[in-house]
Amino acid sequence: MSDVTPDPEDLKIITLARSSRARVAASEGAAVRDETGRTYTAAAVALPSLRLSALRLAVAMAVSSGAQKLEAAALVSEAEMDPGDRSSLSNGLRQ
Repeated sequence: MSDVTPDPEDLKIITLARSSRARVAASEGAAVRDETGRTYTAAAVALPSLRLSALRLAVAMAVSSGAQKLEAAALVSEAEMDPGDRSSLSNGLRQ
């Protein structure tokens, strides 16, 4: 756990991620903020034929909406972060 206190904008995406997860009783919820301040939310998809993490889906939604860079991301889950999500997140924030 970090000793860093999130700023109000970070608290907003954490709340949005929690809401996305709760809305559909998903295993995880995520929210990302792009360079313009727009936010994108998603819940994990767990179908027999398709599995997508909430973070990957939120990033895909941002990119498909024209986001060029991501400023922040929040992932809410009871599980540990998937290594692929960690890689996607760090690569997206570096670009």
